Amino acid sequence: MRKVILLITVLLTNIFAESVFSKGNKHLGFTLGSSNNFNQTYMVAGVNVNYFILDNLSVGTDYKGFFGASPEIHQLTVPVTYHLPLENTTYKPYLGAFFNRTFLEKPFNDYSIYGGRAGFSIQTSINSFMSLGWVQEFGNSGDNIENQGYPEISAGFSF
Repeated sequence: MRKVILLITVLLTNIFAESVFSKGNKHLGFTLGSSNNFNQTYMVAGVNVNYFILDNLSVGTDYKGFFGASPEIHQLTVPVTYHLPLENTTYKPYLGAFFNRTFLEKPFNDYSIYGGRAGFSIQTSINSFMSLGWVQEFGNSGDNIENQGYPEISAGFSF
């Protein structure tokens, strides 16, 4: 009986793990946090949508607004993410790259950032997941090149 339960658990885990990262699926995620920019603390809120063009490979778009300080900041990001197809596991390591355009209130100039990310995603149910990873950014704000890294924690829904 234990072997049957274990076998069913492994099969369901594989079905669920592949369903969230399968071709044609869409992920919807939300961002809420804080950030220090221009020597001020901002509240950050955002939303992201990703579409799996192939099994384990997604492209998407992400918007973040920085509120509660000046200048006003808005960011649009285009990410590409690949989840490694591991067998018999509910977690999937991921690697990704992105391009980000940051729009600033005048008199500041807009700027672009590119970067990479790595971590792992865990399927928490048939249609939801959580991710934990590291983001490394490389950018040029016009005055100087800025490089920074930071942890990322996210949760989302797949449909």
